[in-house]
Amino acid sequence: MRFTELQTLYELSLFDLLKKAREVHEQNWSKNEVQLCTLLSIKTGGCSEDCSYCAQSARYHTDVDSGSLMEKNEILQRAKAARDNGSTRFCMGAAWKGLRDGTDRFGKVLDIVSSVSSLGMEVCTTLGELGEVEARKLKEAGVTAYNHNIDTSPEHYAEIVTTHSFQDRLNTVRHVQNAGMSVCCGGILGLGESAEDRLKMLEVLSQFNPQPESVPINSLVPIPGTPLGEAQNIDNFEIIRMIALARIATPRSKVRLSAGRSQMSEEMQTLCFFAGANSIFYGDRLLTTENPRAAADLALLKKLGLVPQKPDPTMESPRPEEDRPVAPALA
Repeated sequence: MRFTELQTLYELSLFDLLKKAREVHEQNWSKNEVQLCTLLSIKTGGCSEDCSYCAQSARYHTDVDSGSLMEKNEILQRAKAARDNGSTRFCMGAAWKGLRDGTDRFGKVLDIVSSVSSLGMEVCTTLGELGEVEARKLKEAGVTAYNHNIDTSPEHYAEIVTTHSFQDRLNTVRHVQNAGMSVCCGGILGLGESAEDRLKMLEVLSQFNPQPESVPINSLVPIPGTPLGEAQNIDNFEIIRMIALARIATPRSKVRLSAGRSQMSEEMQTLCFFAGANSIFYGDRLLTTENPRAAADLALLKKLGLVPQKPDPTMESPRPEEDRPVAPALA
């Protein structure tokens, strides 16, 4: 979807935008299901990158302590608990710039992935930059989807991160897609970006071929000690608009209501579900921030007549559309 189309939709009244988003949602997601994802930080802190929103950067003084890679048995216990608690997908995140084949830590990650994938859940990882070989081996080990957000627009990106480029992000996404994994790719609202930047971010995501399997929409949770530690909270209605626009721009993608949900009322979350969100992170924590508790999530879904989606660990990655160029391109 082009920027001008997104801008036209953005300028609609909220009710008209919600009506269009709901129509798209019902055409593509007829079941009243919500994907429940559990996210575990398997290696926290000490990252060499300078992402200005992130508590895990070694460049900033935050309350997050740097740790080593968790032991496999502990990760498996957490994965089993997530499965038994109803999670569809188990996501593992590590605070690294990236992984390289032949290293000890990459070998450990492959072993962990293989063991978690045997539990019958969808397996997602977010481990930083990947090359072709690393992506292929993660796929072979059992990764269902790989998360690598683009965060914001290409124009605003250098204001947020300087240790890697926007193109580096796109290159990893292409390696993941070429390896046959699904891509989980979205952005963060509240990084000092303009409304135009938000629309340009969605334009990039919508032009992926294939489009992302899931699109997380995060609201910045300001972390003291980071450059964005005193950023202002984004307006709730702006979040609802972005959920609706993401649903229209990426109709077959799961739209995930992600970071920042702990600050949202049940009524606010309900509007987001109505606008097209059909995936949430489920459990007590995200990587380093709070998340609504599982019991409260299930109670809200019950009130709304929504049910947890069943896991599909053998699901196929979305296929490219033959009448569109494959994107993102490698530099």
